[in-house]
Amino acid sequence: MILTRGARITGAVLCAVLAALVAGWIVRDLRAVGDLSVLLRYWAGYTDGWPTELPATLQADPVLLVVYVLALLAALRSSVAASTLVATGLVTLALRLPGVWTIGSSWMDGRFSDELRTRALIGTFVTLAAGLALVVAGAAGRRRPEGAHEPRPTRPGRGAGVTSFLALGTSGAVMIAWEARQYFRLPGQFYPDWFTGGEVLTLGLTAAPPGWSSVALGAAGLVVAWTALFRAVHARPLGMIVAGFLLVSGACGIARNIHNRWLENITEAPAEQQLVVLTSFLFASAGATALLVLARRGFEDTGGQNEGYGGYGYPQGGAPGYGYPHAGAPGYGYPQAGNPGYGYPQGGGPGTPPPASPPPGW
Repeated sequence: MILTRGARITGAVLCAVLAALVAGWIVRDLRAVGDLSVLLRYWAGYTDGWPTELPATLQADPVLLVVYVLALLAALRSSVAASTLVATGLVTLALRLPGVWTIGSSWMDGRFSDELRTRALIGTFVTLAAGLALVVAGAAGRRRPEGAHEPRPTRPGRGAGVTSFLALGTSGAVMIAWEARQYFRLPGQFYPDWFTGGEVLTLGLTAAPPGWSSVALGAAGLVVAWTALFRAVHARPLGMIVAGFLLVSGACGIARNIHNRWLENITEAPAEQQLVVLTSFLFASAGATALLVLARRGFEDTGGQNEGYGGYGYPQGGAPGYGYPHAGAPGYGYPQAGNPGYGYPQGGGPGTPPPASPPPGW
């Protein structure tokens, strides 16, 4: 299935709207903070050198901006535009939904002005509507190619599928395991706030609570890892989105480890701190690996027809390991840092709520 022209234009416009909303909040934070380096340190989860005025954005926002820009380009030109729009819409819904109840909560009083909170709430509803519209456009705007000249959707190759399964599957499982560990590490009265938001956390106006976002990303990683093993079409765009978040999360974690000098005596550190450090390297390497293998165009889906060499130099329906499974074959179709006590709230100064320190993987 490919995307109709109307659906492509609709998806591109929706991605432009979403990108403009995120870019607007980032520009607002740059003006409020006045120093890009301070904002970058805040995004990375540093607990020192906080800006005097809390930013409205967190680490996920610049990543989402890149996702929306790339999805806009894919909507206009890519053969996997349909899957890209659906994946982008689902990620948007998952990460922006908590804003519906966090922005207007009483524990947000005094952190941001009422005017800013009103703008954020309106923007959240617009974002959710646009995300849902992306899913609809990508799912309902598909059609079958009408001629041999029209490019077919491309699937990841066998090697790319296995590599993505190992990288994203391992990362997703580790991320879910860290969140399960939170149940035993966090105080009972604090644990629910880790997933739904609360006064003990410092969140961006539109950001999801750290536990919520980690579970969402970990679950997405497990899903895309399984589907990549069967070389599903949507494994490429969704896998690249998850890999992008993992790469940025891991890179920020490595930066925090270096800043906190956790690498200098890592062999003498507690076991859990060692795991935190290793997790950052795992996410960074897994994200980079998955991005590299999934960014390649892959193999064109010929719908089970033998079209010779298909421009790739290998028979589409011949030797095992090349081309795509025929209809009916298995797999066909769509089937942040502080002290070593990870997860505990960090001090942010007198009268300032502690930050939502990104967990390993967010």
